[in-house]
Amino acid sequence: MKALIFDKPNAPVVTDVQSPSITDNEVMIRTSRVGICHSDYELLSGNYIIPISYPVTPGHEWVGEVVEVGRNVKGLAPGDRVVGECVINTPERIHHFGFSMDGADREYFAARPEWLHKLPDGVDDAKGALIEPFTCGYYAVLRHGGVDASQTVVISGGGTIGLVSAAAAIGMGARVIVVDPVPLRREIAMKLGADAVVDPTAGDPIEAIAEMTKGGADLVVECAGHPASLANVFDYARPEGFVSMVGINIGQKFPVELGKIQIKDLTVRGCIGSPGVWPGAIRFLERTGLDLSPIQTHSFGLDDALAAFDLGKDPQKAVKVTLNIG
Repeated sequence: MKALIFDKPNAPVVTDVQSPSITDNEVMIRTSRVGICHSDYELLSGNYIIPISYPVTPGHEWVGEVVEVGRNVKGLAPGDRVVGECVINTPERIHHFGFSMDGADREYFAARPEWLHKLPDGVDDAKGALIEPFTCGYYAVLRHGGVDASQTVVISGGGTIGLVSAAAAIGMGARVIVVDPVPLRREIAMKLGADAVVDPTAGDPIEAIAEMTKGGADLVVECAGHPASLANVFDYARPEGFVSMVGINIGQKFPVELGKIQIKDLTVRGCIGSPGVWPGAIRFLERTGLDLSPIQTHSFGLDDALAAFDLGKDPQKAVKVTLNIG
């Protein structure tokens, strides 16, 4: 079978590998689609935030079909469509699927049923490939109890996580404003149902948000991790508002007026991953019928994975690039 392998840092290759087998406690998955994540580029460069070793097969934003079931497995059957969590427990250790253990950028792989969630018929494979990032955005909004139609949410940063955070808030009924300098991302935000977008390079975004919200947002979700975004989030929030910090920024130091947390009596919470929300997020997508397809800007076959990774590096041209494998 074919697989994408990062043989060593900055050395991706699509090659033939031996097909896997399963134990009595595992299922065999035929991969359908896999999204390329920003963290896959960190893995490729050798700069991922957890210890990793090479060679490794990436791919943690996936959807697939069960094709074989071990004799001890209950609750899954051939033909079931499934997605899987990124952070998983094995008897040996906690693993990050697609990082510290091989991921889904291959035609088949073995998995344990406790990693997996079945997809309802109302969630197709295209949406299934976005569930892993969607759970992160869903969790970011839920961290403060969720939102409703009476509230305004500002999303600072319109990459994949920013856009799925916007979609989650839109699905909950909130008024949503997305701040991002990239025209493609602002265009997609409007297609998802955002009420407005702000180009932070076209003027003062703090003034724009203050005017649009008449005093600040109920919830601000910081999704960029960029100094310019991080420096503004406390200004976007209303007094006694809420801020979810999702964007990753490690090792950089820059000036931020932290006193605004006290002055405005803000509630600020960090957010990493999506613990405990996968079943709820899947039901949410089924019940709301949210259309996430505008986020998926490009798709490639597994044979063209290197071209897919090359395109995905350019935020002006692509948001979510997907590998269609099965």
